[in-house]
Amino acid sequence: MDEKFNLDDIMKEFGEEPAEEVQIQPEEQLEDTKRMDSVQPEDLGQTLRIDAVQIEEEPQWDMQDETRRIDLEEIEQAVSGDTIRMEGLREEIEKMEQAEEDEEPFSEEWEPDYEQPMGEYVPPQPIAFRPRSRLTELKQKLIAGPEKRFYELSEQGVGKLQAAIFFSVLVVLIAAVSTVMYAAGMVHENRLRLMVFSQFLALLVSGLLGSFQLIEGFADMGKKKFSLNSLLAVTFLVCCVDGVFCLSQVRVPCCAAFSLTMTMSLLGTYHRRSTEMSQMNTMRKAIRLDGLVPYEDYLDGAKGLLRKEGQVEDFMDRYAEMGKPEKRLNRYSLIAMCIAFAVGIAAAVLQVSNGAMNAVITGVQVTAVSLLAAVPATSFISQSRPAALLERRLAKLGTVICGWQGVEGLCGEVMFPLTFNDLYPVEAVRLNGMKFYGQREPEQVLAYATAVLAAEDSGLAPLFTHVLDMHNGRHYTAYELEHFMDGGVRATVDGCDVMLGSSVFLKNMGVEVPNSAKLPYAVYVAVSGELAGLFAVSYEKTRSALAGVTTLGAYRKLYGTLISHDFMLTSDFLQSKLGMKPKRFILPEHDIREQLQQTEPEENAPVLLMTTSLGLAPLAYGVTGARMLRTTCRWGAVLHIVGGAVGLAIMACLVALGALDLLTPFNMFLYQLVWLIPAVLITEWTRLI
Repeated sequence: MDEKFNLDDIMKEFGEEPAEEVQIQPEEQLEDTKRMDSVQPEDLGQTLRIDAVQIEEEPQWDMQDETRRIDLEEIEQAVSGDTIRMEGLREEIEKMEQAEEDEEPFSEEWEPDYEQPMGEYVPPQPIAFRPRSRLTELKQKLIAGPEKRFYELSEQGVGKLQAAIFFSVLVVLIAAVSTVMYAAGMVHENRLRLMVFSQFLALLVSGLLGSFQLIEGFADMGKKKFSLNSLLAVTFLVCCVDGVFCLSQVRVPCCAAFSLTMTMSLLGTYHRRSTEMSQMNTMRKAIRLDGLVPYEDYLDGAKGLLRKEGQVEDFMDRYAEMGKPEKRLNRYSLIAMCIAFAVGIAAAVLQVSNGAMNAVITGVQVTAVSLLAAVPATSFISQSRPAALLERRLAKLGTVICGWQGVEGLCGEVMFPLTFNDLYPVEAVRLNGMKFYGQREPEQVLAYATAVLAAEDSGLAPLFTHVLDMHNGRHYTAYELEHFMDGGVRATVDGCDVMLGSSVFLKNMGVEVPNSAKLPYAVYVAVSGELAGLFAVSYEKTRSALAGVTTLGAYRKLYGTLISHDFMLTSDFLQSKLGMKPKRFILPEHDIREQLQQTEPEENAPVLLMTTSLGLAPLAYGVTGARMLRTTCRWGAVLHIVGGAVGLAIMACLVALGALDLLTPFNMFLYQLVWLIPAVLITEWTRLI
């Protein structure tokens, strides 16, 4: 067994010629070494046959199977001098079998009876926010939804709409100047017929520029729906009939008022298209989607807004839904049309004595003017313009609101949970210095403070853990955590009583703090009733946190609720650092904060808002923007319904009094301008968030 064999002797014994010598490159040697190192003791049960070309493996069996035993004599013959020599094989296998017999069954409660040796702490690598597979799935949905819709809207573009609006404004100006000149008596009688014809032509041009709105209005009626565009289409037909009568009577039609209404309708369509394009552009660029969902009875019966991962479908299925104020305007427009026709019929009946033809002409004229007065021109932008102005602001923050359902869900009395990272992200908190007192080692004091902060799940824990790791300090576990409302926490670490908090807190707890150690915003550490150290921490204001806190505190029934356990975030601290108003922000008890932190959103809860950016501002501005949008749309709808009702009432009074001579194009255009000013001012409210 001690005789040595080389490869040539082995090959001769098998009756084959020696193989040519092969030069093994360093890379191949490395691969061979790895393969040999990877051989496990279980592989000893394999029979190896060396060939000049390759090494074949015989199928292996499970050595743990008690029914199959290895015949040591066969193994000894297989690994005899004819093949490969292995010293001590019998002893090795006997040891393995003995170890298997002595091995205890696996138990889930098994724990090692030794402590892991202390060494250099290697912090875990941060987990990516979204796995690659999740990001791929998100991108596929974005491409199939928002990106596809964005390119469809891009092909349509807004250039044609902008050109139509420009020429429509020119028509309004020309018609308005002609109307004012006619009212002032500046038009010669010889030019009056030409002026009437030019006004009628301008009316037709205005209808041509807004042909898309007219077609959409007729299509809505075909679908058994009635909208503002449907009312506009009916008004255009009646005005055209009235214009034909104006040519025969040499009477100026209400072209200026109708052209202004058509311009506002075009502007409303432009707002909707640009808003949709901006939303799709925001969504298609997303690499993350964080949403807000409602949670009923979150705190004291009020609704809470919890954070949850958003889905593309949450936005695509609801972003185009019609809001309640717009639905009310559409219903009112149908009622207003019926009333306008009733007023026109009443005027025609009163003029029957002057002839049937005169009655028809009067009825058509009164109906056309009543339709224009029934709905102010700015009603077409009362819903679209506030949404467009808000979207311009939210697009910069990467935020979108999930339709009118999202707008309604974000309103009312709402609790907005705030965490330490919302107010002070990781990059905004820094450790400026450390000072230690007493006889304890600095690393030990730092380790005690880190243990308490980690047990409290404080926002300062990552900072202190990083400093402790830099000093190769030991990690401890804190027990019996106790919080105090005056800015402190107490726990037991390594058998010692450890207190963390402000200088005022330590003084209240009976710890002597020298006057030279008083810093306004520092973490004081006391061990066993004695001051052991202080850590000077700087809190930098970030634009996102400051803007988010400011906008949250500016709205009634919207309360920022702190759910973090950080003892530094007291009422005085937040008011002095961030200017948080105590009446607008809630700091619950620590046990309530624990419950709020454990509250999870419902699985089927609708997503109200989504953002593609980090920070507090994108979420806060989305919430406050939705509240302002609902207020603006509501007041806009009320204003235009009241304005239309007033216009119809005036028309009915003029018909009843027989003062039809006051129904001039100038008075009608002036009436539209009067309602234009307050309506535009209301739509500006969404700029104030």
